[in-house]
Amino acid sequence: MKNFKIKSIYIACGILTLASSISSCKSEFEDPSRASLETALGSSQALSAVAVGVQRTYTLNRTSVLFNSIAAAGFAGNELKLLNSGNIPELQLSTGGTAVDGTNTILFNMWASSLKVIDESNKVIAGANALGDKNYASGLIGYVTIFKALSLGTISTFWEQVPVTIGTNVPFVSRADGYKAAITAIDDALAKIAANPISTQFNVTVPNVNIINTLRALKARYALFSGQYALALTEANAVTLTTGSSFTFDSANINILNSIIASNNVFQPIDANLGLAGAFAPDALDRRLSFYTFMAGTPTPTIRMGGFAATTTTAIPIFLPGEITLIKAEAYARQTTPDLTNALIELNRVVTKTTDVFGVAAALPALVGPFTQAEILNLIYKHRSIELYASGLKLEDMRRFGRPNAEMKRRFMPYPFQERDNNPNTPANPAF
Repeated sequence: MKNFKIKSIYIACGILTLASSISSCKSEFEDPSRASLETALGSSQALSAVAVGVQRTYTLNRTSVLFNSIAAAGFAGNELKLLNSGNIPELQLSTGGTAVDGTNTILFNMWASSLKVIDESNKVIAGANALGDKNYASGLIGYVTIFKALSLGTISTFWEQVPVTIGTNVPFVSRADGYKAAITAIDDALAKIAANPISTQFNVTVPNVNIINTLRALKARYALFSGQYALALTEANAVTLTTGSSFTFDSANINILNSIIASNNVFQPIDANLGLAGAFAPDALDRRLSFYTFMAGTPTPTIRMGGFAATTTTAIPIFLPGEITLIKAEAYARQTTPDLTNALIELNRVVTKTTDVFGVAAALPALVGPFTQAEILNLIYKHRSIELYASGLKLEDMRRFGRPNAEMKRRFMPYPFQERDNNPNTPANPAF
């Protein structure tokens, strides 16, 4: 990736597929042949190097939080179809129900990588707080907090209860509190940045990420997911939609989604309608369909994923402008006294949008009301499902919008056996 141009000193907790959970192997993060990580993190250079590792754990390869969250939500939310039943973790998720158990490596890698990101981010934040250059420090804190918040949000999306602290036998809290922990981390970072604005020196190292804008976008997302609609609206209104933040890739660190799609041996979009049917089926003229999918192959072309899996170097947005607009629409619609007029105005900004900084645009005629609250919420769900296709957010949306279990492969995920074996506080698995 292009965000930092320095060598990472990130120390791995073994290979992520080993049978040990991140929450239980914290002491193994440190390589005994080197100085301890805490001792090493006494300079901005060392802290920046660890931040590279945080970034890589979140975004790169098949053990990353990014890939596994997209795959898990894609199968559970009927966005993806399995191409090869020899891919056992994907087969379990594609089958759904009790076929998905604690042995699933997609779930374990997502769980373990998320907790690893949280742990390493905490170390960077603690080290940055001790730096003399407070402006560079606030940049570091803001940057790794993006990944920390995303990881807290990810585990809160897929599991009913989650750990928000790292260590041995850590307690679990509700997923709503997991989202709130992400918001607290964001607030802490924004306060540090407000007190000591990010230095130009730090900003030039992350040219593809507007840190403040991204933190506010994530705060709006997790406020919405935790039912804090007034807060979600306030934060969404503070996000600039003409500046994009993205995970960028190059020839050495490629887009993992493209790698999987190019093989045409794991998964592809479930169909040309992105898995939506009936009242939720996309309009045939919706330009987002041709953005996210295309037909290829011989002698009979089949559906392939385009969009943010298009090439080895295609950037993947951290958030889409359309997501922020749809957060506004939903927040208006879900207020104690619903504001359906403004909800429709915001929804139509997405429906009629002809371009944005990432090229996602429906370019459809405006919807004409009046609509009831239930009708407009259904329309918001429909357009979130299209606008945010393969973003890892579908399962959270399905639950929040009251979609029946029959439309999902799983409602919540079972806990990895590695976590259950090492942490006696691990809750019982959900029935579905």
